[in-house]
Amino acid sequence: MEKAQRIKILQDIVKIKSVNAHEKDVADYLADLFTKYDIESKQVEYAKGRNNLVAEFGTNQGGKLLAVSGHMDVVEAGDESEWDFPPFSGEIDGDKLYGRGTTDMKSGLAALAIAMCELKEEGIDLNGRIRFLATVGEEIGRIGSKQLVKEGYADDIDGLIIAEPSSSIIAYTHKGSMNFTVTAKGKSAHSSMPTEGINAINHIADFVLHFNGAMDKVVNEYENSELGRVAASVTVINGGDQVNSIPARATIEGNIRTIPEFPNAEVKKVIDNILDELNQKEDYNLSITYDVDDNAVEKAKDSSLVQIFDKLTADDVKPGGISPVTDAEAFASMDKDFDLVIYGPGEENLPHQLNEYVSIEDYLSKIDIFKEAIKEYLK
Repeated sequence: MEKAQRIKILQDIVKIKSVNAHEKDVADYLADLFTKYDIESKQVEYAKGRNNLVAEFGTNQGGKLLAVSGHMDVVEAGDESEWDFPPFSGEIDGDKLYGRGTTDMKSGLAALAIAMCELKEEGIDLNGRIRFLATVGEEIGRIGSKQLVKEGYADDIDGLIIAEPSSSIIAYTHKGSMNFTVTAKGKSAHSSMPTEGINAINHIADFVLHFNGAMDKVVNEYENSELGRVAASVTVINGGDQVNSIPARATIEGNIRTIPEFPNAEVKKVIDNILDELNQKEDYNLSITYDVDDNAVEKAKDSSLVQIFDKLTADDVKPGGISPVTDAEAFASMDKDFDLVIYGPGEENLPHQLNEYVSIEDYLSKIDIFKEAIKEYLK
């Protein structure tokens, strides 16, 4: 493709307002692109207007199967009047292409699709197959990747490239994430007669003190060489109805970022012990729900796929780990080992921010790196 066409493809999909939905429009666009290059594709519906896209080419005569993946959804743009350029315009200013999702992660998605199209156009003989997996709903629950895993689209993969923005690190591992809500149930009463009620806020505060102490101990005792330590925070608190009433209900919400050395299951044991201890006290009624329960991902640092990217990238780009959770969590839930690299264009500190952009030079260079990596892995 010409440089202008590569850039236009990214602009076109940035203009599609796939905010936490409407991914089918992106899937339709990419399916049409693949058709022009004689690459077969199919759409896998998650819900109305929300279709994953699977495309594939190569040989079935042995060799490896390399999957490449990116998500089609983006987060809300916020107050669009605060953007320097409209967030769904794909405006270019110098080397920067602006828009919601440019970094996270439509530039990576487009780069993978273009790499496949150009390899097909060039008639490259692959010793194996390349499979494109574009997912819905990564930003909220990774629903698309979980569906593709459940329906068997990743059963036979040997390697996986996820083109999330990670230009300074060839990631093979990332932290897990847990979102939880703890609820304390009490009994309402007039504040002039507090002994007639059960103060749910006092009980939820008791939980917070125990939780912070227990998690501080975990943070100090466990560390991963690439990911660092567990991070645990209470981030939301709600309780009470009015100032002169004893609150009958209070809740806190929190987030925990886990590491392989202290996984989600161990965190749950810590929290369950706190709840069991507190609920033995008179009138305590505490319960918990987990809204997100994604495990840390850790694949081989010395895999052939990691080594290929290590050779293709700059000397200061090294294998390592990242904190954000990606679709890799869903794929890693399979009872199957595979090579993993999370690497792609974009500014690592820009996802979800105002005036999100991607460097055009970075985007174009990643297309070429992806092409070389695919050829090397499937040679």
